[in-house]
Amino acid sequence: MEENTIKLLNRLSELKNERNAVILAHNYQIDEIQDCADYVGDSFELSKIASETEAQVIVFCGVHFMAESAKILAPEKTVLLPDIMAGCPLADMAAPQKVREMKKKHPRAAVACYINTTAAVKAECDVCVTSANAEKVINNYPADEFIFLPDQNLGSYIAGKTHKKIILWEGYCITHHRVTAEDARKAREALPNTFMMVHPECQPEVVEMADAALGTGGMLRCARESQETRFIVGTELGLIYRLKKENPNKDFYLLSTNMICPNMKFTNLQKVVRSLEEMSPQIEVPEDIRIKAKTCLDRMLQYS
Repeated sequence: MEENTIKLLNRLSELKNERNAVILAHNYQIDEIQDCADYVGDSFELSKIASETEAQVIVFCGVHFMAESAKILAPEKTVLLPDIMAGCPLADMAAPQKVREMKKKHPRAAVACYINTTAAVKAECDVCVTSANAEKVINNYPADEFIFLPDQNLGSYIAGKTHKKIILWEGYCITHHRVTAEDARKAREALPNTFMMVHPECQPEVVEMADAALGTGGMLRCARESQETRFIVGTELGLIYRLKKENPNKDFYLLSTNMICPNMKFTNLQKVVRSLEEMSPQIEVPEDIRIKAKTCLDRMLQYS
């Protein structure tokens, strides 16, 4: 380990004690961030930890909407996002005004939003979902018709799992959407007899070619519990590090070298240390928006 890295880790340890802070890292973060984090997980899992921990300061190593979710659930705590430019193009594909317009076009439909949305958009929606619980929430929620936003690929996947009407939003995760059926075919040819698991944010034709469509938590569980020893992984590169770390006797191959989210790579150890030294950038959510967005998240827990 480099001398500078050791110094940063020592300083981080000091600051965590001084500030009563906890480090949360998304599964897609770079290796050094996953290694220094107190918890690594998916966005909602980490937000729940933020609300339950006794730490007063949350350093959220992820993207903006994730830090907002933590603030929604833990308003009394200080939430830091080490790089304020770490956004989510998918979340940016839905805006509150557009949601209101869509609701007017479909007055009978409930609005289900993927957790990959801003707090302001969640405040306009009826219920939130994750890739892991979307099917259960949609099937349990008392509505026969849904506007599903902002990911059209996840929405299409859920539409195939329910008899309810799903109205798709024109949005997508750039990282998952850019993977093609040709990419999947080439991976199959290069790695025959290898279990392929892909994220349901991938395009429908890619999902159809996979052995399983799973969120990051589902992929980790599958790798841990499956008898398979070789996996083609159709999600962001960062998950491969955790998969290998937790399953050293199994092999993991990224479906496509294009599966890298630049925003997830903005955060590094130096920025985490600086954020705690300066107690900045802090994430704030206006209270009127926070209350409405929390209702949206609470309903997800209720119906999942």
